[in-house]
This record gives sequence, C-alpha cells and structure tokens, in this order.
Amino acid sequence: MAAAALDGPAGPASPAVAELCQNTLETFLEASKLLLTYADNILRNPNDEKYRSIRIGNIAFSTRLLPVRGAVECLFEMGFEEGETHLIFPKKASVEQLQKIRDLIAIERSNRLDGSNKSHEEELSQQSATSTQLPTTQSSNPNGLTQHAGNSQGQPSNLPPAPMTIAAAVILKVLRSNMQHVLVYENLALQEKALACIPVQELKRRSQEKLSRARKLDKGTNISDEDFLLLELLHWFKEEFFQWVNNILCSKCGGQTKSRGEALFPNDDERKWGASRVEDHYCDACQFSNRFPRYNDPEKLLETRRGRCGEWANCFTLCCRAIGFEARYVWDYTDHVWTEVYSPSQQRWLHCDACENACDKPLLYEVGWGKKLSYVIAFSKDEVVDVTWRYSCKHEEVNARRTEIKEEVLREAINGLNKQRQMSLSENRRNELLQRIIVELVEFISPKTPKPGELGGRISGSVAWRVARGEMGVERKETTFIPSENEKISKQLHLCYNIVKDHYIRVSNNNETISGWENGVWKMESMFRKVETDWNMIKFSAPIMIFLVPLKLFWKQN
Repeated sequence: MAAAALDGPAGPASPAVAELCQNTLETFLEASKLLLTYADNILRNPNDEKYRSIRIGNIAFSTRLLPVRGAVECLFEMGFEEGETHLIFPKKASVEQLQKIRDLIAIERSNRLDGSNKSHEEELSQQSATSTQLPTTQSSNPNGLTQHAGNSQGQPSNLPPAPMTIAAAVILKVLRSNMQHVLVYENLALQEKALACIPVQELKRRSQEKLSRARKLDKGTNISDEDFLLLELLHWFKEEFFQWVNNILCSKCGGQTKSRGEALFPNDDERKWGASRVEDHYCDACQFSNRFPRYNDPEKLLETRRGRCGEWANCFTLCCRAIGFEARYVWDYTDHVWTEVYSPSQQRWLHCDACENACDKPLLYEVGWGKKLSYVIAFSKDEVVDVTWRYSCKHEEVNARRTEIKEEVLREAINGLNKQRQMSLSENRRNELLQRIIVELVEFISPKTPKPGELGGRISGSVAWRVARGEMGVERKETTFIPSENEKISKQLHLCYNIVKDHYIRVSNNNETISGWENGVWKMESMFRKVETDWNMIKFSAPIMIFLVPLKLFWKQN
C-alpha cells in the first residue's frame, strides 16, 4: 500500500516515492521497473562505473521516467546528482540510502502486482488523508526556497502546487550557471592570454583590405572596421586555431579510437578545469582507453584548442571579449551553443557560430538544420536575454513547444538575474541596455522569411556587409542545354556531376567540362555546397568530405 512509502515503522517518509505512487497503475509499473533496474545494477555491480551514470538524452529515460511524476525525484533521493548531460551516482553517495528507496519502490510495486492494494481511487483518497500526518512534501522553486504542500496550518490545500519538472529545473540551473560563467571572460589576465594566441595585427590587415574593396562597391556603407575584423576572427578561429573532435587519436599508438558512450569520472586535474564529464575513447588496435575531458574553462581551451560546439563557443566568446567586442554566450535548449557580438555601426546583435564560420545567419538552425527550437538564451556580463525569436521564422510552432517551464517562471527568473547583475551599473549603461532591448524586441516580432541561398542570413543589410559574408552571389540565369549535332544524331544527352571536383562532364558532347554545380541546374532554392575539412579520418590525412544539402532543386526537360 502507499502508506509504506509515506510513513510507518520502516523509517522516515519518502516524498519522491509518494509522488511516484500517484501515477496511474500502468505508468507506475513501467517507471518503477526501470527505477529498480537502475538501482539493482548499482547494487550488483558497485564498482562498475557504467552503471553509475544515466544519460539524460537516453530514450528510455526521457520517455519512461522524465515525464513521470516523482520518478526523477526518486533517483535524486537514491543519491543521484545532476551533471551536464547525465545523472550521476557518485562514489561518495550512500549505498544504504539507495537500497532504502529501492526497497520502498519494490514494496509498492509488489503490492500493486499482487492486487493487495485498494482501488486506484481509494488509494489516492488514502494518500490525501494520510498526508496531514506526514512531513510536508517539498519541491524546489526558482529561488531555491522550500515550498510546502500544506497551508500555514499544516492542512492540505485543495490545489497543491505542482512539483517542478526536471526540464524546468535544468533550465533554471542553466540560467544561474551561465550567468556566472560569462564573468570568466572579463578576467583581464585571461584576456591577455587569449590575445597572445590571436594574430590581431594580421587579422586587422586582412579586414582593412576587404573593407576597402567593399567600400568601392558600396560607397555609402555604414559597416565599420570592427565588423570586418569580426569576420576575420571567425575565419581564423575555425580554419587555423580550433579543431573539431569526433573521436580522438590514441595517445599510445596514434591510431583511431571509438567512443564507448560511457562517462568516466573526472580526476582532480580535470575537475580543476571544469570537466564534469570525461568521455572514454577506446583504441581497438592497442586496447587502450583514452580519456577525453570535456573542459569548460576557456583558459584550458586556449591550450587544448579542440572540442565540440560547447568548447568552440566557450573559447570563441573569450576571444571576442579579448579583442574588445561586446559578446554574448548563447545557449540553445535543443543542444547547441554559439556567440552573439554587438555591432555599434549596425546597432544590433550579430549571430556568430564559430563551428560553421557563420555570421549573421540566425535562421541557419531552424531552416538549414531543421532544428525544432524552443528556448534560446543569451548571456553577457550585464544581462540575460531570451533571444529565441531571433532564430525562428515559425513563432507559432516554437511557442507551442515551449512547455518545459512556465513562461511567467522563466520571465521572473530572467528579470531577477538582470536586476541583480545591473545594480552596480551606471544609469547611462542601464539606459543603453534598455534601448538595445527595445530594438531587439522590434527585431523579434518582425516577420522573417528565409530567401533562396540565405539559410537565414540577411539580405536586408548593406551591399558591403553582404559581400563581406559572401552572400551576394552572382547574377545568374536559368541553365539550358541545347543538344549538339552529335547528341541530336545519337538522341542522347549524357551529363554527369562530380561532387568532389564540383564540375559536370557532358559525356555525350566529347566530355565537355562545366565547372560549378549551379551551372547545371535550371532552378534552385536554398541550396549550397559545403566542404567540411574538420573531420580527420586517418592520421596525417584530412580527406575532404563534401555534401549537397538541398531544400529545392529542379532540372527541367523540354
């Protein structure tokens, strides 16, 4: 019966198990089975690290536990702690506590399976009646304060506050942690260290050359030196400084490794540099396990110069601040991060993705990548801003997906952080930030329509800005192939496209070569050819992997 989890001689009450018991029978049995599996794996294999972590993105966890009332809370009561992407049962956690919660769940499950419990309606009534005799159930609110299920007299309220979901707790935790993290970029000594890595003078020389050419094309441009310097910094960071990591090379034999998908526990040095998770990359050739710490300290990343989008955005944002740009670190709930840089000359924030060498293409993710965005939050030393609407042209769809946290809770949390952070700012600075926010809000509600070939990049900017980002393209006409005499006689037109060399071979016309994929199509919309050089497939070799990513592509036959 539910009372076993709520109170009795077995020991103190378990609010989490009590919450779990309030689900429907089918939901309870499915969730409890998985919870017992997690607990039993640890109890049977206490020294096996792979059983001590649960990936939050795991299908079983995200579909069978995450939506279930009280399920994740049971894991927390067992002793699991929340990591960046995993729930982790640390070595310091009490196995006795794990066993206790496990046994309470097992008793409840057994009672329901053998039919000894009362009907579900009677059970819910009994739980409500017995709750007045129990320690009040607690849940966390955005401010970290305790909320009690009863009223001030200890009696149960008619409408008890719903417990906060794990997703909402994650979002609020991200707000607080990222708001604190971006202050690292303001460390002057760290900025000096970053500047020592950046060839500032060379980047300024390149930017000046391109700015001069752009001004000849658009004499009335309002684009500044800093805007062009930003573009050069992006290009240098991707092509010359930072390296993308899929699987690291074996530190023992230099061969290829494969990630085993298991998180190792970070050692003291790794924790010192913010690595809360360490990937295990195994080499089959020499049977050696290689550690790949996911460092979160930009100072360490200046040294390692490798990682995935988290490391890229972290280090690039530091480099932007070191050069003197106002920069934001941008977090996307659907698992991506990037940077925004403020342009005084254009009086707006520019989207910058160092991984893609992409600037001012905010619709890249929704239109180009097909991401289903919901929450996109930007963090700087002065403010937190919900910038979701900059990155979407499908606001109704996005709004329908924003169900993880109540809008008023998110708004209050952001306003509270901003109020706290801006208390020490001058009145002029606060007014400046207010004016920028007003401009941003207008941008957010303005209709956005991705244009052919843009993938979210603007065509409303000046000619100089669009030329600098390679977005002008060339004026082109629809391609038409007129059969030659030989083709008329053979009644055959044979055209082949070589994706690596990016040219067509007109086999039926003496192997005529036509350069450029765009010169062989009749019509195209939102089409680009991407050359990806980041994926080193074998040692001392960097094969070029090429993709054609079509949205609309047409060949017409008359």
